[in-house]
Amino acid sequence: MNHPDQFSGMKILVLGLAKSGFAAATMLHEAGAKVVVNDASPEEGNQEAHLLREKGIEVICGGHPPQILDDGFDLLVKNPGIPYTNTVIEKAEQRGIPIWTEVELAYRISEAPIIAVTGSNGKTTTTTLLYHILNIGGKKPLIAGNIGTVATSVAQEAHADQLIVMEVSSFQLAGTEAFQPNIAIWTNLYDAHLDYHGSPYAYAKAKANITKNQTADDYLIYNADQPELYEHINSSNATMVPFSLSGRSESGISADEQFIYWMGEPYVDRAMIKLPGKHNLENILAATAAAILVDCDKETVESVLSSFTGVRHRMQFVKEIKGRKFYNDSKATNTLATKSALSSFEVPTILIAGGLDRGHSFEELREHMDHVKSVIAVGETAERFQEFASSCGISQISVAETMDDAIQQAYGQSAVGDIILLSPACASWDQYKNFEQRGDAFIDAVMKL
Repeated sequence: MNHPDQFSGMKILVLGLAKSGFAAATMLHEAGAKVVVNDASPEEGNQEAHLLREKGIEVICGGHPPQILDDGFDLLVKNPGIPYTNTVIEKAEQRGIPIWTEVELAYRISEAPIIAVTGSNGKTTTTTLLYHILNIGGKKPLIAGNIGTVATSVAQEAHADQLIVMEVSSFQLAGTEAFQPNIAIWTNLYDAHLDYHGSPYAYAKAKANITKNQTADDYLIYNADQPELYEHINSSNATMVPFSLSGRSESGISADEQFIYWMGEPYVDRAMIKLPGKHNLENILAATAAAILVDCDKETVESVLSSFTGVRHRMQFVKEIKGRKFYNDSKATNTLATKSALSSFEVPTILIAGGLDRGHSFEELREHMDHVKSVIAVGETAERFQEFASSCGISQISVAETMDDAIQQAYGQSAVGDIILLSPACASWDQYKNFEQRGDAFIDAVMKL
């Protein structure tokens, strides 16, 4: 661990527990800080609070009392999910107390260089693909961040001869100060999480923190096919590495119908790539560029691209049953992700969609609904999705109360050669704890067939 003494003697409030808060509180306590943890969850059943108290850490449960700051703190480390409208956060800002998320802690203690990946969509696939390339290439990578492994815990164990591939969300990036990845990847930018950030500009500004502190010795790999990204990266001092699907380019990494090109030279034949979809080709370009920048050999890249078929809950092929192929795209929590999923197929598709109703439009899907033969709507948006599907000219539309029911209906409506696709275009929290639980329910229901 790099410079653990930097927190010695500081008084630090950790706001919110879960995995990231628990890891941050433990690390800071072991580094000599006076740590107080405040979690909104009730005392009863709060196992993390019990474990932290056993370590000698003060824990206050059951809400976020504004007066907690009256004891005086040098730093506040918050759970990424806690909004900046939280009263304690607002008061900390007024008092000039630095507010970090735990990825800032991870950066400050990591001996290993960091490759950080952000974007509205594609983060998980890009992070996972890059990790596999680096692993096969002998680079001893570690994987961390929003993908499920807490960055602080990974950074504590990392050594200087390793690499950390870190997926970072806008929630996490908003709470950074000195964060400076050696390589930053920005896959794309679309409006998302506006209920948290308040505006598209605030959301994009949080994303842009990934390159805010980079220098010419660092690299920013970005989507050159998105002009809307430019205003947010034009102040970056990083060495720019664009990626593009608009044909062969002399700079960065690009692709046409036949090849992937590196600096204008053919690098990989696209025919060997297993992962379907235009959106996944963007992820492949970004991950490949990063692999090249850390000296992974071409043979390794080709080997992984010819075998990698995606990540769990993101266009995950589940099973083929009597000529019907089932795909789990539960991670598609917005219309852009579902649009990408639909555009990956050109055969009749039974779409299972719907979930938490945030009031957003489904219009972005319209141009990709022509090969959808039926829609099974679920969750809070079921009625709205029915109306939208009907306006697209789809006649076979139904509602399912459970995932088992949805799969039974989908199978009954399908024919040999059809795709049965869960791609909700909505968050999962109306019926499930998270999108992983929703995807697992889909997989379980398919296996029951």
